[in-house]
Amino acid sequence: MAGEDYKHQHRGDRGAYERYLAGMDVSMRQKVALTAAHFLCIGKIADLGMGSGSGSHAFAQLYPGLEVVGVDVNDEMVAMARERFQLPNLSFRVGDIAEQVFEAGSMDGLLNSSVLHHVTSFNEYEHTAAVRALEAQAAQLAPHGVLVVRDFVDPGPAVVVLELPESDGDDSEDPATCSSAALLRRFAREFRKLSPQPGFAYRALPAAPDGLARFSLSHKLAAEFLLRKDYRADWDTEVLEEYTFLTQQEFEAAFARLGLRVLASVPIRNPWIVRNRFEGKARIFAGDGVAALEFPATNLLIAGEKVPQREGVRFRELTRSAPTGFLKLEHFQHQNSGKVHDLVFRPNRTLDVVPYFELDGDLSVLARRSYPRPILQCSLDSACASLDGSAAVGYVTEPLSVVQAERPFGQSVEQLLMSVADLSSERILRMFPGSVYFPSPGGIQEEVRSAFVEIAPVFVERAMDDTSGCSTSGHVRAVNAHQVLRAAQVSGLPDARLELGVYELLSHLGQSVGPWIGEEVALGPAPNAQVCASIDSLLRPEARRLFCKSGPSTAPFLELHAVEFEELASDGSVLAKVVRELVLPSRLSHNTVSAAVLCREDGRVLLGVDDMDLPAVQAFEGRSDVWVTPAWRLPRDVCNLTNAREFLRERLLEQHGIELGEVWTLGGRYFPSAGLTPEVVYPFAVEVRSIAASATPLSFFDLAELVARAEQIVDGHLRISLWRAAHALGVVS
Repeated sequence: MAGEDYKHQHRGDRGAYERYLAGMDVSMRQKVALTAAHFLCIGKIADLGMGSGSGSHAFAQLYPGLEVVGVDVNDEMVAMARERFQLPNLSFRVGDIAEQVFEAGSMDGLLNSSVLHHVTSFNEYEHTAAVRALEAQAAQLAPHGVLVVRDFVDPGPAVVVLELPESDGDDSEDPATCSSAALLRRFAREFRKLSPQPGFAYRALPAAPDGLARFSLSHKLAAEFLLRKDYRADWDTEVLEEYTFLTQQEFEAAFARLGLRVLASVPIRNPWIVRNRFEGKARIFAGDGVAALEFPATNLLIAGEKVPQREGVRFRELTRSAPTGFLKLEHFQHQNSGKVHDLVFRPNRTLDVVPYFELDGDLSVLARRSYPRPILQCSLDSACASLDGSAAVGYVTEPLSVVQAERPFGQSVEQLLMSVADLSSERILRMFPGSVYFPSPGGIQEEVRSAFVEIAPVFVERAMDDTSGCSTSGHVRAVNAHQVLRAAQVSGLPDARLELGVYELLSHLGQSVGPWIGEEVALGPAPNAQVCASIDSLLRPEARRLFCKSGPSTAPFLELHAVEFEELASDGSVLAKVVRELVLPSRLSHNTVSAAVLCREDGRVLLGVDDMDLPAVQAFEGRSDVWVTPAWRLPRDVCNLTNAREFLRERLLEQHGIELGEVWTLGGRYFPSAGLTPEVVYPFAVEVRSIAASATPLSFFDLAELVARAEQIVDGHLRISLWRAAHALGVVS
């Protein structure tokens, strides 16, 4: 690209970046956007094992403020990349990613994308070779630099039953023509072909009733086969490699030992691969052959931040004790049904402050990064395992916040910015209040008020004063606003408040939300036309008031706990001990599912919402009625995404008369109230196939109209559902 053209784009043609990203093939778009969600947009990063260099070029093209270096051990590949890709902020060099390529402490980010398994495969399948490579890479990171790995993951040694068709090919074991079952038999002889004793043992079982061949083997080996069974043209090359080399837990432990605080550890299931290569082509069960398992993750994404000396990398739960009294649990009885609702609240009103600035066409916000939230890793809940396999991280990125006491709004915000970011009054250009919403009004009496502050451009890197009792209270740093949304779409942003703040800010400024990188949502036409309710009927409440304070029920829904946590350094030494009070459900799991119920009618996208009464709303607004997205706490035996989808189908049909078509994940999971509870929400988009009469029908509203007036929606779950659904469907551009 000519210098003048680059300079013009660098001055603000954000649309050009988005068109460039949209023009990539799906795989490259997901790779770049998903991994970039964990990097800042300034500094120096390296794309390790860059291959053709196209990914390195994409990073440099999309983020002109980054200095991007593509690294590959093959000097011919490097020479070709230099000739093909030329940008002022892009360079290439020859280097072995398993050794030190850059000076110690010099890099702000390092990316390994589908490359570490080559390090092990061509080093005698030695798994510790990957760990040594990570050790060399961690040494090259500057403090707060980020290491990202996107690669295959070992699901573990447990025995599973794999079912494969004999009828999708012949029995010749020729990869070009043979059946999937025959190909597994061949794979069992050839796997890890470079080793002195290739192959593995399996046990053939009697065929399934529908004729599928059944094999008993380890979960790891089943994953190895499923992940490569369709690469038949290059079969002889594929069997040389061992895809999976570390489990997710081994990755996380290695990061901790290397002084890397895990920011995200997320198994990725590429929706296209699952729908086109797994579903209907294979089945996988636990060792008993009865309990169905999820298909293996197509990749693991793990991101770690290098911490300064004497800062923690993880938390360990110690003891459980009686509540300290900071949180209050009260009970309210519904006057019509007689049902008692539990409600937890804490003292003081807080403001979420979102400072922002524009520079070279990019919008950035100041956020608090790596704030310690140990309760997110609480394991008191016996059903605490995540539905999608994502690890609960103990340090999160969230908005700057301030307790609003006796000072008025403007002074409270100004004092915060002076103390945490050293921003004097003259650097504050304008300030305006945002909207108000309730993050989780089903059981939490908590109100979020936002403040947006335009500031002079400043990329802050400043440690926060100690407010947490841990080794760190986080640090303030500028984050690209669109990075925030991308991170939320791939479970890289645990706290939902910053995501909602960015959506509201972009809407206020009239700016694009950028491309959607989550699972594609493709609605078909609704089989029966729906009548849209007036948008005014949603935003003008009926002012019902249905709750009175009462005593607890005989079977309480919520419980308060006080838990002591240790904060650990990379060597396992204890840096701090803190007690956190938190709320957990007494009988259900801490997993929640929400549903954006969608259909098309006359060219419009409609979103179904439920009219409910909640005591948290009455506490703040004096009325109990509120429009919400359908959401349920899950029973403890709903333990994976497949189970959760079936649960949604059953509940929506049973309670609202809605039969579903397709069900999609709607971005990553999120914690609605990270300071109070480890409750985690898994949002789905669901397609309406038909609607029958119901005692509790949903009301359908035009999604575009809802988004245009999103600031008037007070249910936090509904806000996330409508913003993400509108983003995924292109209703908001």
